[in-house]
Parts: sequence; structure tokens; C-alpha cells
Amino acid sequence: MAKTDEFGEELADFVRRVAELKAARSVTGGDLPTVLDAAIFELDHVADQLWPWYERLSSAGPPRTTSADRQEQHLLRAVFQRFPLPVALVDREAVVRRLNFAATSFSGVRAGYATGRPLTGFLAHADRAAFRSQAAAVARGEGDRSLTVHLQQRPSVPVHATLTAVRPSGEPHTTVLVVLQPDDLRAPASPATAENPTTQVPDLTETTRHASLMDVLDEMTATLLTAPRGDRDTVVRQAAEVLHGRFADWVIADTGTTGLSRTTVLAPSDEEASALAAQSPTTCPLVMETARTGSPSLQVRPADPHAFGQDLQRGPVLVQADVTSLLCVPLTIDARVQGVLTLFRCGARLAFSMAEAQAMDIMSRHISLAATGTP
Repeated sequence: MAKTDEFGEELADFVRRVAELKAARSVTGGDLPTVLDAAIFELDHVADQLWPWYERLSSAGPPRTTSADRQEQHLLRAVFQRFPLPVALVDREAVVRRLNFAATSFSGVRAGYATGRPLTGFLAHADRAAFRSQAAAVARGEGDRSLTVHLQQRPSVPVHATLTAVRPSGEPHTTVLVVLQPDDLRAPASPATAENPTTQVPDLTETTRHASLMDVLDEMTATLLTAPRGDRDTVVRQAAEVLHGRFADWVIADTGTTGLSRTTVLAPSDEEASALAAQSPTTCPLVMETARTGSPSLQVRPADPHAFGQDLQRGPVLVQADVTSLLCVPLTIDARVQGVLTLFRCGARLAFSMAEAQAMDIMSRHISLAATGTP
């Protein structure tokens, strides 16, 4: 029975990887060979592993691990944490179990945030399917693997990923140890390694972001005060122009009281804007969910590539635009949603912060008041 359950888990994992490969069809031509290799690899896995496993199902379960000496566990944990290269421990679905100090510094993501999230969420879209396929193969005991990937926030820097299977004590399944080696073999310095860690140095990046956010709030206020009150489409369009570029790479507005329609799309190029303007808001699960609940949504490294539907080329919008973070906020008056504003940040641009999401929530209420002419 246990072996049957394990086969069911493996089959379900294969189905999820196939869905990822389908979503990856929309990547650019230069990345298609990587996706094709991953697809062929999955087909080989079905022919060589899943089908024979299905026919026999009597294979012995994995050997029971013996308990390690407590002192040795402490030593291995210290080696893992202090290893100079970025190292992550993930499960068969590439979900992070642990990150060492170098990995948190290199990725810019705290270990507490990364734990329980797929490591593929920090990679460029074109690399995700291939990485998951290789991680699953290593977890199945098919040997070590290596591939070149790119971090979503720094897509221009190739990173060599080496994957090997380990079986820590207390873990029910084989896990995968991932070692990341950037081309220059240097991870960004952590603040904790400064010569005087007790000295408080002003965070110039955060200060700059705060000042930029105040500028956006000031310009939005001036725009709404001079916009024609009650002219919903004009008000929303002018507000979107304030946000476009300096605050978000894409700004999409869907408005209407009885049914949403797409009224504004501001994108990095006119061609991209025209393609998304033809999309119906009803095909965007994220927009419809925000309109239904009236609650804003902040997503960093969106896990579902289909959350904003597909463009006319039938590719997921979030993949095509290389979206790394998004904000989706309702335009609400008297508890009734009058529209939805969606903002994308793409590529290496810093993700939306909680402070920016809160500021956008405030601006959305002011836009709603100006759009309906409410005093």
C-alpha cells in the first residue's frame, strides 16, 4: 500500500511538471531548446520509470534510515550553514526546506520567507520547468544533475546549479541538495560580514524608495485634484499615467459597475499594450477574484503563470511580460467595486514592498472618489 501511495505521488508530480511545460511553451525562441529538452526528459521518464513501476508495484520501499549521532548532526548543520557557496535543500517538488547563509545573501531572500516556497519561484520563467524536472529526477534516485539557470531578479547572470540526492534523518523522502555557483563565484556581501556589525549604516536604497514613493503620492494627489470629477474613464486613465514607468512597468485598468471592461493598458511598448488591450478581464482569474472580494492582492514571484490569463498568442501574460511582482487593487465606493487596477513590475526591477502596496491601497480609494465625483 505504501508503494502504491508513493507511485501516486510520483504520478501527480509528473502531471504538475507537464502543466509547467505547457505554460513554458510561450518563452522566446532562444529558450525553447531548454524547454524541449525538459519535455523529452519527461517522456523518457514515463517510458523508462513510471510504466515499469506501474506494472510491478511490488518494489521494495526505501531502506529505513538509521538515527545519526547528535554531535554529528550538529556538525553537519554547521557545515551546511557556513558553506561558502549558496546551498539549498529542497524536496522532490523543488520546495525549499532550508537555505544556508550564503544562499540568503546571494538570492536576497530571507530563509524564513523562502522556506515552504518553490525554489523555481526565484528563477527565470524559462528555467523553471527544466529545474523541476531535474530536481524530480534526482529525488527519484536517477543520479546527480547540473544545469545553468538565471535568477529572476538578475536574469543576465548565469548560475550553475548542481543537484544531488541526500536523505537527512527524520525526512520521509529523499531530498535534493542544490549548490548554486554564479559565474564570478562571488555572492553579494551580507551586512553581517561588515567589519563592525554593530554600526548602524543608513539604508540608502530604502530611503530612496521611500522618497520616490512620496513623489508618486504627491503627483497622484495633484492629478486627482485637477482631473474632471465624475468622468471615470478619464480619471482612471490619468491616474494610470502617473503610475506607469516610475512606479510600475505595466498598468492595466478594468472598469465597470455591472461588468468589467478593459479601458486602459500602459505597457513598455505600444505593441504589448495593444495585445493586452484586446484581452477580456473575464479571462483573468486574478482580476475577477479581486473584483469579487474587493480585497487587494500583492504577489512577489507569482507562482501561477496563468493568474492573469493569456494574450492573443495564447501564452501566459505573466510569462510573456516576465512579471516578478504584481499589485491588483479594487476601485471601491460604498463597498461596491467600480473597477480593478493591476500593476506589474518585470525583470530585475525591485519587487513591490508592503509599504508600496499600502500606498497603492490609499491611492486606489482616492481614485475611486475622484472617478465617481464623490465629495
